[in-house]
Amino acid sequence: MELILKQDVENLGFKDDIVTVKNGYGRNFLIPQGLAVLATSSAKKVLAENLKQRAFKEQKLIEDAKNKVKELTKLELKIEAKAGAGNKLFGSVGTIDVEAALSKAGQSIERKAIKLPGGSVKTLGKHTASVRLHREVFADVAFEVTKAKEKA
Repeated sequence: MELILKQDVENLGFKDDIVTVKNGYGRNFLIPQGLAVLATSSAKKVLAENLKQRAFKEQKLIEDAKNKVKELTKLELKIEAKAGAGNKLFGSVGTIDVEAALSKAGQSIERKAIKLPGGSVKTLGKHTASVRLHREVFADVAFEVTKAKEKA
């Protein structure tokens, strides 16, 4: 079944992509959730026209994303977490914590655009998160997990 995505779908594609999926996935999940529409010939023509008109705007978005990459690579993020012996954390540092640290630094980035290796960080030290700013532009953001100061 061929579908046109109306929104970005994790592990499938980006908005306005034409994708081929199994019938059940498209009919029972993507279409009812409003994530996709059937890729009929008329829908493909409308999509092609929309993409033509959007090409110029897309260039500006890519340039803005590349400028934001430069800002993000300059940041030095520190995330405090409770830790025990052997530099192991009690719990873990996830995308929510990285998003909070970025917002403290003045960068607003959606949590779903942040990827951590292994899904979460469970040790103290320096780590890197991958941030998708645009479908073609990614940034690696370095952050350090430090031991939280104990209250007396």
